Formats: sequence, structure tokens, C-alpha cells
Amino acid sequence: MLFPEGYDVQMSLLVGEVFRRAAAATPRRVAASLGGCTLTFGEVDGAANGIGHALRAAGVAHGDRVAWWAGTTLDAVPLFAAVAKVGAVFVPLNPGLGPDEAAPVLARARARLLVTTADWADGADAVAKLVGDVSVARLDGELRAESTHDAADQTLSERDPHVIFFTSGSTGAPKGVVLSHRASCLRTFPENGHVHRGPTVIMFPLFHMAAWTIALGCWQAREEAAFVPRADAATLLEAVEDRRAGRIYLIPAVWDRVLAELGRGGRRWDVSSLREADTGTSATPPELIAAIRHALPATTTRVFYGSTEAGAGASLGPEDLERKAGSVGLPGLGVDLGLSDAGEVCLRSVLLMDGYFEDPESTAEALQDGWYHSGDLGALDAEGYLSIVGRVRDVIRTGGETVAPVEVERVLVDLPGVAEVAVVGVPEPTWGEVVCAVVVPRPGHRLDLDGLREGCRHRLAPFKQPRRLELVDALPRTAATGQVQRSLVVERLRLGAS
Repeated sequence: MLFPEGYDVQMSLLVGEVFRRAAAATPRRVAASLGGCTLTFGEVDGAANGIGHALRAAGVAHGDRVAWWAGTTLDAVPLFAAVAKVGAVFVPLNPGLGPDEAAPVLARARARLLVTTADWADGADAVAKLVGDVSVARLDGELRAESTHDAADQTLSERDPHVIFFTSGSTGAPKGVVLSHRASCLRTFPENGHVHRGPTVIMFPLFHMAAWTIALGCWQAREEAAFVPRADAATLLEAVEDRRAGRIYLIPAVWDRVLAELGRGGRRWDVSSLREADTGTSATPPELIAAIRHALPATTTRVFYGSTEAGAGASLGPEDLERKAGSVGLPGLGVDLGLSDAGEVCLRSVLLMDGYFEDPESTAEALQDGWYHSGDLGALDAEGYLSIVGRVRDVIRTGGETVAPVEVERVLVDLPGVAEVAVVGVPEPTWGEVVCAVVVPRPGHRLDLDGLREGCRHRLAPFKQPRRLELVDALPRTAATGQVQRSLVVERLRLGAS
């Protein structure tokens, strides 16, 4: 029989089907690796079926939330597939949280089951005790099983929820982003004309949306997701070398560390297999792009802009990296992108989240008339290329106080010797953030922090006055409107200090 008994042959966008089809077509091809361990597509699907049947035996039903709390391990891959197959909802939790921090997130998810491993069992038991109404199961214990009998729920719809990713949000209260099977599949569908490029090294931990999104993209293309236990430069480069990776995606802060390691002159890393060296997520300075191109001349680089709520919103291709420096590119296929009257970036597509889990107020604020309001301030040039210039709620929180950057800028720009200024918050352990004045001096003038603070003394409260001064030749601005790209200012400061 070509299909399992009772199987609906209509093509449905179901995450579990990605694994079944890959196992049927390429059972011996490596699906995932971590360190020296690997799993083939056949092994993943067999283990997922066994875990799926064990989940049902443990009382997990269609729509129940199954939380995962442990470090990065290949055991998470068949669990991810199993939860999708049985129609439950996968909820990965940050293993960096302590029990007192993880418990409110687990309680908010109203999970039926908390799955963990031996290394995390004590913490998981403590979390479950704090929550009170959740069972704990060990993936390396009672859930370990394999089966040739498909565990797929035949009543499952592609519109059903597949995963909930919790983000902290601006208030610190966790918000659960709900993605359907359909959205997860469409976000990760292989590009048209995709050719085999080899493994992709994934820097993100397995509670993060990007880890599973990049991995699912690999699995849809029947390629290897190469996970790493930590995102330090040596570990990432070792994964590239050992797995002969064709692609790596790193956020700018991590690229900075990798480039430093490549240029250190010690061990000669073999990165000759790489063909794609991508980045994004946060503001990407043109200087960083140039450094990647210099270090890895045989690769192409793309910049991606998106979010957990919206998926990939825009991208800047290698042909535009110099011509549109500082931009995040054009909207993706099937994505409508526009700016509100206030300049907020709004996105509409089939990739959007269903909403925030059991949080109608936050959902109504974020999703309006089918458009996702990102919270990012943007600018569009005459060709439709998007630049991110800041955040809608662009305030600095320092020592428990809130500072509006524009209020400080109005004072500083009037001081002698100041030609241009951007005020930003820079992370700092004691204060949370410190007020930093990034100043373009007037020709012939010398500026120092004490002088700026003295100029502010009668017009700004002490907590609003800058605690850090950076002198620059120019501020990054959008080509079309001349708006200061505040997020790019912060990223350049952070890279310069790392």
C-alpha cells in the first residue's frame, strides 16, 4: 500500500508529513547532527512514531501542549516530529531559565506534559511542582521508543496549531506566538530551483524559533541541520569543518566573533565548503558585510528581516549589498509590506502567526485588519527597499527610569560644537542601559562627556544626561528620507565594544 491505511492523499501542509516523506524518499540521508552524533531521516521518523504512540499512552490528545525543557540534544528532533504527528502543540522552553522563571511560562502554556532528559530532570520536577498541574516525562526514559506504524493523527488540519514560541515582549510578560502547521510549512518551503548545498550550521538553541525554522527548511529540502551545543566561534567553525557545511546563518554579534577567530592567525579552519554566509535579525552594519565578504570570498551573503510573529518579512540579496547598504531589502514572495502613518513596519502574508496564545488583547494590538504591526520604525526608498530606523516605543530604561531619546537630542543639538546627535541606550550590567550620545562634532570643536553633561545640567534631570559619549564622522541615515537608523547606531556601538 502506497499510503498508510485511512490516509488522506490530498496534499496537506503538515509538519509531520515532512518527516514521513523524507524518510520514505531518503531514509539513510543524515537529517541532523550534533557534535559527532547523527540521525538519519529514517531514524528520526521511526523514533517519532514510537514517541508519538508513547505520548498518546501518556494521555496527550489532539491540541494538548507538550513542553520541552532541556539543553541542545538530538533527542529533541524526533520529539518535535512526534508532537506534530499526533496533533499536539510543541512548546519549547528556554533551558537558561531557572525553575522560578520557567514555571510561569509553563503555567501560561497550560501544558499537559513537560518532556525533559536526565540532565534536566531535577529542574523539570521542580518546575512541575511549582506549576502543580503538569506531568513530567523523560525522553531518554519512558518516551524512548521506535515504531514502523505511523503515529499521524488523521483528523489533523493544516490550520491546527503546531508550535508556541514564547517571547518576553516589551513588558517582560511572556507572550506565546502560535503558529499553525500551514504557517510553519510555508515559512520553510524550499526555494524554487533549490539545489543540494549540503548541511546548514544552526547557531540558535532549540527553544528559539529560528533554530526550528532553519532546521525545518533543511528537512523540507531533505538536507542536514547541523546543530551546535553553543554559539562560540570555535564550535561553529568546527561544525562547518566537520560537516562540510554549505550554509551558515549568524546574527551580527556572532559573526563578529567568528570573523575575529578566522583572522586570529592561529588554527587554519577549513571553510572551503561554505557557499552561503547569511545574517540578519538585528541591524547589520555595512562594515560587517564587507568583513564577511573579505573573509569568505567564495560565498554569497543575504540579509534577512523578520520576526517570530511574521516569519521572513524582507531580504537583501547579494546583488544589492553595496548598492543598498544598511537596508534589509525587499518584501519576500507573497508578503505585503507597508508603513503606517507613524512609520511602523506592517506586514501581511500567509506566514503570520495565528495570534498570541490566550491573549486576545495583545493579539488585537499586533494583528489589525490582517496586518501585523511589528513595532519597528522603517523607511522605504524610491525602489521599495526597507530600512529599519528604530522602534515605535524607542525609550531607554536606565536604573529603573525611562528616558525618551528625542528629549535628550533636542537639548544636545543646541550645545556648541554639536553638529548632529543620536541618543541611544547601550546595555550595561548595573543600569540595564546607559544613555549614550553619539555625536558628529562641528569642524574645529573638541567635545567631552563632562562638557555635554554640564550643558544639560539645567535642562535635563541627572538620569537623562548622557553617561557615555561616542564621536563619529557621520550618522547612518536612510538614503530616501535621511532618517537616522538608530538601530544601526546601537549595533555599531555594540560591535565596536565586543
